[in-house]
Amino acid sequence: MTDAAELRACAQELLAAHPPAETDRSDFLRARFDAGLAWVHYPQGLGGLGAPRSLQAVVDAELTAAGAPDNDPRRIGIGLGMAAPTILTYGSEEVKQRFLRPLWIGEEVWCQLFSEPGAGSDLAALGTRAVRDGDEWVVNGQKVWTSSAHVARWAILIARTDPDLPKHQGITYFICDMTDPGVEVRPLRQLTGEAEFNEVFLTDVRIPDAHRLGEPGEGWKVAQTTLMNERVSIGGMRLPREGGMIGPVAQTWRERPELRTHDLHQRLLTLWVEAEVSRLAGERLRQQLVAGQPGPEGSGMKLAFARLNQEISGLEVELLGEEGLLYDDWTMRRPELVDFTGREAGYRYLRSKGNSIEGGTSEVLLNIVAERVLGLPAEPRSDKDIAWKDLAR
Repeated sequence: MTDAAELRACAQELLAAHPPAETDRSDFLRARFDAGLAWVHYPQGLGGLGAPRSLQAVVDAELTAAGAPDNDPRRIGIGLGMAAPTILTYGSEEVKQRFLRPLWIGEEVWCQLFSEPGAGSDLAALGTRAVRDGDEWVVNGQKVWTSSAHVARWAILIARTDPDLPKHQGITYFICDMTDPGVEVRPLRQLTGEAEFNEVFLTDVRIPDAHRLGEPGEGWKVAQTTLMNERVSIGGMRLPREGGMIGPVAQTWRERPELRTHDLHQRLLTLWVEAEVSRLAGERLRQQLVAGQPGPEGSGMKLAFARLNQEISGLEVELLGEEGLLYDDWTMRRPELVDFTGREAGYRYLRSKGNSIEGGTSEVLLNIVAERVLGLPAEPRSDKDIAWKDLAR
């Protein structure tokens, strides 16, 4: 199916059979998935119709105009943006059938067990071990900075399965059951006062081999699919003009003329233009995705996202003067999602500091852009061909 008119007709059939005002939200989402209108570029039977990715906007517009519910994408962003495309690419047919439908509907929340305290920004140096035991793998280790681990049902996990190979080899990719008794989730209280992140301890967690994505030892290759999609989902999200962090600052500027100064005006104009350029570049990146898989360009978008958020939130605090120093609530909470625009300026300023760390540190992303986008020589890596077990730690 490649015609926009056909997709509109499918959407109208769905609305006629399941009127949004009369249908339970979950029932409507299930029906939408089964009709192939969840993500139209996915195969039939997996929430799609094998249509061009660009036609998703046609379906979304038709359903939104009719008041149809969405699947609360901010709450399930890790599943939608990272787990789903990886499962689609590397999962068995049974795995796709089991996980994609409840993932898209939002019945099962996902988290990402990648980062480790002993590896820092060098993800390939991870030390969590997975040892084969018949038709299962036994996993032991620790992960950190795990968003949504406290509400997640499933996790995407990479672990070392062969320490005798160099660090980028001997890694395998798994789907981990977060309800396993060997999984312990502990909150990490942040600068904002909340514990949106977690550390996760894995003790003799048993994962069936059927929940392995890709071949043993190919985990780094599989993880690249996840990471490229992650950076696109973070840095290339669809926004209207003045969407995101620039919106509250622009609104304050218009409504509070007494706060204006010439210097702040010049800085706001510069950041407004940069935010608009970034928004349009994100739109172009999404159009490029229609033709294939995400590339390293997503790293550049994520870099810009982090820098802009930090500079814009800093400007907002300065613009508000003494008010910018206020903070409404330091209560320890464990939120299910990050709400940048629904909180006050102080929260945005503090929370944006994490943008240059999460989803790949800015330093690592600069290397990716330099080497894979600009074609500059790679930095010398003395540990590239050394077995992981022989690396200094």
